[in-house]
Amino acid sequence: MSRGATAKKIEQRLPLNEPVLRPSFRRERRAINNGVWPVAGCDEAGRGPLAGPVVAAAVVLDPDNIPRGLNDSKKLEREDREKLYEKICASAQVAVAFGTVTRIDRDNILRASLWALARAVAALPCTPKLVFVDGHIKIDVPCECQAVVSGDALIHSIAAASIVAKVTRDRLMMRIGRAHPEYGFERHMGYSVPEHYRALNKHGPTVHHRKSFAPVAAKLGTIEDADMLDQDLAIESLLLR
Repeated sequence: MSRGATAKKIEQRLPLNEPVLRPSFRRERRAINNGVWPVAGCDEAGRGPLAGPVVAAAVVLDPDNIPRGLNDSKKLEREDREKLYEKICASAQVAVAFGTVTRIDRDNILRASLWALARAVAALPCTPKLVFVDGHIKIDVPCECQAVVSGDALIHSIAAASIVAKVTRDRLMMRIGRAHPEYGFERHMGYSVPEHYRALNKHGPTVHHRKSFAPVAAKLGTIEDADMLDQDLAIESLLLR
């Protein structure tokens, strides 16, 4: 095969102008057409930070009033998330649950996240007959549950839940930031960034820090081998993907 023919073949294998992946209401609509309703989507925010709770949200959208622009919260600008949050809360059935720092330290972040997701579903004003959850692990709910990898980028209900969870947690961390201005929680939301590490090294952990996370545990001197805990957390992060 000539070099020109090879180049042409490679070009044909690389599609240009691929459509941007955005969530839709197709799966919820399919369930409605099959007589399954209500349908909830749920997602969480705050698995990775060193401080603050993990926040889970469950949302049942109104099929006739779906806010435009729903997307994975991580793909949205803060201002857009805030606007969509208000629209979701005004038009949908919404519930939120918190996995506290105490629960995270006691049960680990995986179990705390799954517990909070199930609690958010249980707190909905209506009882769903089908639940979509972001990720690959089903949650403990008394109805059918489907785990969808990258669900916040595929399913409107999960995308809405991701927005509610993210905005709720950010607002909470900003309030914590006002109580602990030396940490800058309102800027980094408790995540592992240089500013947070500097504050942790200078001031030590607060009551809002996750003592089971290696950088905090090492600072407290509660573990002899921080590397071992890092390995455990790395395994948990793989399970949560």
